[in-house]
Amino acid sequence: MLKKKAASKSFHVRVTSMDAELEFDLQWKATGRDLFDLICRTIGLRETWYFGLQYEDCKGNITWLKMDKKVRDQHLPKEEPVQFTFLAKFYPEDVAEELVQDITQHLFFLQVKQAILNMDIYCPPEASVLLASYAVQAKYGDYDEHTYTPGMLSSEDLLPQRVIDQYQMTSEMWEERIKVWYADHRGMSRDEAEMEYLKITQDLDMYGVNYFPITNKKDSELWLGVTALGLNIYEKENKLTPKISFPWSEIRNISFDDKKFTIKPVDKVSPNFIFFSQKLRMNKLILELCIGNHDLFMRRRRPDPMDLQQMKTQAKEEKLRRQIERSKLAREKQLREQAEREKAILEQKLLEYQEEIRMAKEALLRSEEAAELLAEKSRIAEEEASLLNQKACEAEREAERIRQTAIKTEEEKIVMEQKMRETEQIVARIMAESDTRTLEADRLKNELLKARLAEKDAKEKLLQFLSQPALDNVPALLSMNLMSPLQMHQHQQHQPPPVTLPPIAASPQPPPTAETPPPPPMPSKAAQQEKQELLHTMNDLMNGEVPNSVPLQLSFSTALTNGTDLDPITLEIEKERIEYLEKSKNLQHQLKDLKSEIEKLKLEEKQTQYDIIHQEQVLSGENKYSTLRKIKSGSTKSRVAFFEEL
Repeated sequence: MLKKKAASKSFHVRVTSMDAELEFDLQWKATGRDLFDLICRTIGLRETWYFGLQYEDCKGNITWLKMDKKVRDQHLPKEEPVQFTFLAKFYPEDVAEELVQDITQHLFFLQVKQAILNMDIYCPPEASVLLASYAVQAKYGDYDEHTYTPGMLSSEDLLPQRVIDQYQMTSEMWEERIKVWYADHRGMSRDEAEMEYLKITQDLDMYGVNYFPITNKKDSELWLGVTALGLNIYEKENKLTPKISFPWSEIRNISFDDKKFTIKPVDKVSPNFIFFSQKLRMNKLILELCIGNHDLFMRRRRPDPMDLQQMKTQAKEEKLRRQIERSKLAREKQLREQAEREKAILEQKLLEYQEEIRMAKEALLRSEEAAELLAEKSRIAEEEASLLNQKACEAEREAERIRQTAIKTEEEKIVMEQKMRETEQIVARIMAESDTRTLEADRLKNELLKARLAEKDAKEKLLQFLSQPALDNVPALLSMNLMSPLQMHQHQQHQPPPVTLPPIAASPQPPPTAETPPPPPMPSKAAQQEKQELLHTMNDLMNGEVPNSVPLQLSFSTALTNGTDLDPITLEIEKERIEYLEKSKNLQHQLKDLKSEIEKLKLEEKQTQYDIIHQEQVLSGENKYSTLRKIKSGSTKSRVAFFEEL
């Protein structure tokens, strides 16, 4: 029983804001102020005077929760959890000047964006594309052509359906035009993109206007618009252009009696401004909005209270800090991109140098193989010549032995002479062949000498290439992209063993002649020392060590911004107004270009009444503020009389 009683002392509520959904167990005796303060503390909102809680009562009417009454006494529906919507109830005159907190700005951005997409606020097609680009910047950040994929924005709800239906354009065509604007917003933070969105939307005619159907004494159907600046009167078919306006500064008292609403002007000579509404509940809501907007109107024209001054000071300091951080990040990003470009160039040069070294090594290897082949052929020729010489000596000894043998008979002498002639012929042939082999061996020796000279020239060219001035950057290059010591060891294991040419003892080296080039001069001690230092530096780099003498060309470190950065940023903030005006002019030109570009794709039969009215305003050169200035002219008495005649 105790648990049942404790449970009955509270009830469950669900609060939906534009970006979150909250649930609370509220005490039975809690007032609307208790619930509202609980929500504001939960989301960290301090600018509470703009917002309220909206709900649907038990009769199905949309109303605002009263702060001074108990929540349970305000005709709530019986179902739990009780549903509330946290919305902006009042609008600022200038979003850039009045909205201080980021959370306040974000909630206004989401609510106004939803109102435009739901077509509760009329927005021209070209302005809709611009606002969509700011919404994409606020959600996704900077445009990146590497990560952006076609069709990425097609799933987003970015344009009012009215705009999409009015033009013969596919979703890809709309996305392409939004992407062009989106790419121009590079470097803009989420808060800045949302603020730019709100700055554009506050210039729309239906922004911040609460419309109510009313009649005058002639029963003419009209619209009453309650705004942050005053009360506007609209014709039944035109919610864009007000016919009459009464600023809050001209209104002294507001009251209603049943369906009759009476507004007393400050000018006591002027008659009261009287209109009639359809429902008593609507009159209560009109009075509540009028009182709230009038209080905010007067509050803006008084000095800010201490807590608001502190909030604005903190927001200004936070803005300065963010601008400093963004400038640091922008500089670091620029330096990083520049370093990456330089790194790519150096890596390309390194690859070119490595390719040249590889080709030089291959040429040297081919020279060594050719020298080894020639040495082998020379050795074989020498062996063959030696063998032929030995055979010739044996033949000579045999001929000598035959000549010394006594020939007793003539026949034997003739036979011996014949054999001797044959032997001499054979010896002559062998000697001729021996001479031929000797000449071949001499020719191979000359070719071997030329091969050695070519090998020596190739080695000198390789050393000269390594000593070229272009290699001064090699240590810095190799420090970024060289083989590890383990890879170098494996590479050395796969290298072929050095070739040792056998000495040629049979033929001594011929003396240098005019045709034979002299041997290259020995390098000086300074050149040898420079080559040794270069080789040591390359070995250190291969082992992962960077010597102090090698300058590192890629450096990402930047000096931290000191207090002196505050002055230029402060000056930049002071010039924001002028820059914004210049930017607005550029935006107007771009909007005109976009409008003329898509004009030929427009479907005239899909035009709404508001589109026609807006086009007439543009042709006449009128806008929201010029219209308000025009309808405020004249005395209050004349405007009241004009209202009675509508």
